[in-house]
Amino acid sequence: MGDLLDMRPEETTMPAKYERVADAIREQIRTGQLKPGDKLPSITQLKEQHGVSYGSIRGAMLVLKAERLVEGRPGEGVYVADQPPK
Repeated sequence: MGDLLDMRPEETTMPAKYERVADAIREQIRTGQLKPGDKLPSITQLKEQHGVSYGSIRGAMLVLKAERLVEGRPGEGVYVADQPPK
C-alpha cells in the first residue's frame, strides 16, 4: 500500500475524456482506418461510440483541428485532412 502513496499524482490520473477520444481518432488515422478525405462519424455517433458528452467530442475535435489532422467543412461535417502532418 505504501507504493500507491509514493506515486506522483500524474501517474495515478487518467487522461481527460476528450484526450482519449482524440487519441482514438489519431490512431484510426495513423493505421489508415480513417484515410485523408474520409468523413468522421457525426457528433451523436462519436458520443455513443466513446460514451462521452458533447463537450468531450468538441474538445477532441478542437485538438485534432489544431494539429491539422482534421478539418471542419461548414454544413457538411468533419473530415480527415487531405494532407495530415507527418
